[in-house]
Amino acid sequence: MYRKQYTGQLKMDIPFGVNLNADDKWVRLAEMMPWKEIEEEYHCHFKGQEGQIAKSARLAFGALYIQMSEGFTDVQTCTHIRQNPYFQYFCGFESYTTEEPFHASMMTHFRKRISMEMIRRITLSVFGTPAKEEPDNEMEPDTEYEDGQTQIPTEVENKGTLILDATCCPADIAYPTDIGLLNQSREISEEIIDILYETVKSQFEYKPRTYRNKARKEYLAYTKKRHHSDKETRKTIRGQLQYVSRNFRTIERLMEQGASLTSLDRQKYRKLLVIREIHRQQKSMYDARCHRIDGRIVSISQPHIRPIVRGKTHDPTEFGAKVAIGLVGGYAFLTSADWENFSEATVLKEAAEQYREAFGTYPKVIIGDRAYPTRDNRDWCKEHDIRLSGPRAGRKSLQFMAVEQKQIYQDSCERNAVEGEFGVVKRRYSLDRIMAKLPDTSFSSIAMGFFVANMERKLRLLFVPDGDWALDYDFELSSLVIFSRSFG
Repeated sequence: MYRKQYTGQLKMDIPFGVNLNADDKWVRLAEMMPWKEIEEEYHCHFKGQEGQIAKSARLAFGALYIQMSEGFTDVQTCTHIRQNPYFQYFCGFESYTTEEPFHASMMTHFRKRISMEMIRRITLSVFGTPAKEEPDNEMEPDTEYEDGQTQIPTEVENKGTLILDATCCPADIAYPTDIGLLNQSREISEEIIDILYETVKSQFEYKPRTYRNKARKEYLAYTKKRHHSDKETRKTIRGQLQYVSRNFRTIERLMEQGASLTSLDRQKYRKLLVIREIHRQQKSMYDARCHRIDGRIVSISQPHIRPIVRGKTHDPTEFGAKVAIGLVGGYAFLTSADWENFSEATVLKEAAEQYREAFGTYPKVIIGDRAYPTRDNRDWCKEHDIRLSGPRAGRKSLQFMAVEQKQIYQDSCERNAVEGEFGVVKRRYSLDRIMAKLPDTSFSSIAMGFFVANMERKLRLLFVPDGDWALDYDFELSSLVIFSRSFG
């Protein structure tokens, strides 16, 4: 059950006669946050009118914001909110309290309720401009005046620049290897055999053999060596596959004698399904002598994670969610996120449509790397009067090539902003290591990281110290532009 809370901020009473500093970061952020929109979005998750009253939307969203901004764990977030009056003010407390605001496990429930789509809609409401109502050329007739002249509705002119790029947000998993995954699968299957055997051991004279000690010695003998030949690697993989296959046959034999999988807890049963698929994939790759397969599982605890091949020199393959963003006026808008690898060129149209939803018009210019100017994207951008960065197709004169190269260089300089944004959210807001374990909570953490980066950028621009810098607003694109008085 959920009860809507008052979204305004009351004066907070704290002991020792101390007042909160009005210029503090968290006090100013509390005034900038769209608490009303957050309350409306959060309220939709609760349908019934019975049960315990849930925590407020401001406390849930504020706790996730604090965690992402400060880089806390779930337990640290709960502890710091209890100790810090500024955090309590930001989360909507009316008075300072030393009691624990919630159990640390509630952070997982907050991430489930505050989804990536919810954060995306809140981002559009804060940093976007609502689309203006435009006349429909097909449905509405042309306006006719008394003198007989007609006025044809004109299309809205494209405005602004959209910078597109994609990156991978790695998950917190160990670097996966085929032998390591098979060894973990073997150990889990042995634990399951032990549990099932206890339920039907009266029907067996001896416990089924698993050869766990021999398999462990073979695995350690392989991992202790610094270098491995291909022949030695295939031999070890074949051995681990045989041990896991034998354990699966043992599990089936125990079930024939009356053992039931209901004796396993939910986590063990889920892992059993995962290791069966891992064994199938590894056996298929071993037989085909390859290292590639669709839907490859690289983590038993997080089977939704996929390898993302990025082609970078220092880290050619990353393991996490692939994220595409659009940068407008220095603010990052999350376009799409997926665990499966996808072509960056396929999200250009979706990003342009989201830009139109946020600002009312298509962008005038779209800047991206070499992956975006495909033939399909060029034709689509030409149809909507959008200039797409990159070399144009067809033969060109020398004079035109010189002008084009200059424009390409200028676009590449502007594209550096999105690379800088990735560096900020990964180093400062911990998107280089996603600690959430579930697919939806991981997406929530990623979206919250970009939202926090946007809010704190807006905070820096709004509250710059007096001096040589001032602010000018571009209301059409709802972006902030800093200019220097000394340079006019």
